[in-house]
Amino acid sequence: MLRRRFLAVTAAWASAPLFAADADLWQRLQSGGYVLLIRHAATDPGIGDPPGFRLAVCSTQRNLSEQGRVDARALGAAFRERGIPLGAVLSSRWCRCLDTARLAFGRVEEAPMLDSMFNDGDAAKRAKLREVLERVNAFGAQRSKTNLVLVTHDVNIRALVSELVAPGEIVVTRPGPNRLDVVGRLRA
Repeated sequence: MLRRRFLAVTAAWASAPLFAADADLWQRLQSGGYVLLIRHAATDPGIGDPPGFRLAVCSTQRNLSEQGRVDARALGAAFRERGIPLGAVLSSRWCRCLDTARLAFGRVEEAPMLDSMFNDGDAAKRAKLREVLERVNAFGAQRSKTNLVLVTHDVNIRALVSELVAPGEIVVTRPGPNRLDVVGRLRA
């Protein structure tokens, strides 16, 4: 009994700075001006999509699992509960990204620049990254009081900011000239 209580207190002390950092980051988002890179929520098991998948046909893709749908709704609730102002919500055209955005935020704008780069060649990857950074630069120049939401894939986030993210995880960034500066990471 005493050992369990000791372990519980130790765990609480160890996690306190993490919770404080999360609270600070959530509070900072209330002022707007951030770009939120969100990896789609959890999917059915697998990597990539089945051979012959089609963007316009969700049944041919790897889609959100039931837990992913629950997590996407919780993500949106976390933003609403904290009063985080959101501007545009842009998404890859893959169904798992569109569904994450719709379930979380109730709206989404398809953005081919956020489509998975998993099978893209170098030129296509560079073109997508350039387009994302142009959009981010325009957002940064506006000095917006909202936050820009980009729902995409792990491979795209790694290409943009060299961060490996879990499903549904958020990389909070500040737009810089032709780059995104990582401020922190959040889980809803």
